[in-house]
Amino acid sequence: MSDSNILELIQVTKTFQSGDRSLEVLREASFIAKQGESIAIVGPSGSGKTTLLGLCAGLDSPSSGEVKIAGESLNAISEDDRSDIRNRLVGFVFQNFQLLPTLTALENVQVPLELRGEQSSESVAKGLLAKVGLEERMGHYPVQLSGGEQQRVAIARAFINRPKILFADEPTGNLDGDTSQSIVDLLFELNQEAGTTLVLVTHDLDLARKTDRIIRINVGKVTVEQ
Repeated sequence: MSDSNILELIQVTKTFQSGDRSLEVLREASFIAKQGESIAIVGPSGSGKTTLLGLCAGLDSPSSGEVKIAGESLNAISEDDRSDIRNRLVGFVFQNFQLLPTLTALENVQVPLELRGEQSSESVAKGLLAKVGLEERMGHYPVQLSGGEQQRVAIARAFINRPKILFADEPTGNLDGDTSQSIVDLLFELNQEAGTTLVLVTHDLDLARKTDRIIRINVGKVTVEQ
C-alpha cells in the first residue's frame, strides 16, 4: 500500500439473504481513495450507495473481497477492533444529524473525545463550534437549533477526532437550497484545511462535481470516473 492510500476496496461483493433468495447489492467493487482526496458516490435510489459507504467505513462486512483503512484490513478483525479503527481514523456526517437530544451543542461535539478520555475536549469543541459559526449557540439543545445549525454541530463533532477520512451520507438531504450551499462550503473548507479524505454519498450531481472523483453505482456495478 502506498502511504497516501487511506481507503482500499478490493473486489468487494455484498449479498443479502431475503428468505430463500439472495440479493447481490454490490459486485466486485474496487477503488482506492488517497489522503486528502474528495470522492462522491452517486447512483439511482436503492442502488446501494449507503451500503457501499457502510462497507467503506467498516460499519458492515463484505460477503467477499477486502476493505482496508490506512492499510489496516477490516476483514479478519473483531467488531471491537473495527470500532477502535473508526474511533481513531474515521468521522461521520449523516443526513439526519444524529445529535443526542439531551446534550447541548457543545456537549454533542465533546462526546467523541470524552469517550477517548481526552481532557481537552471542551476547549477543542468550543474552537470547532466557533469555526462553524455557532459561538452563540453552544449551550442550545438540538431542538432549539435549525436544521442547518444541527448539521454544523454534526460537522464539528465529525472533525473533533482529527479523522483521516470523513464519510458523509447525504449531508444536505434534509436542508433547503441556501442552507445546503453553506453546509457544502463549510464541509469542503474544513476538509481541505485538515487534509482529510472525504467520501460522500449524494443524489446532487452539482455537489458531486465539486469532488475530485465520482464513483457511480448502478445495479450493483461500481464505475470510477477519473
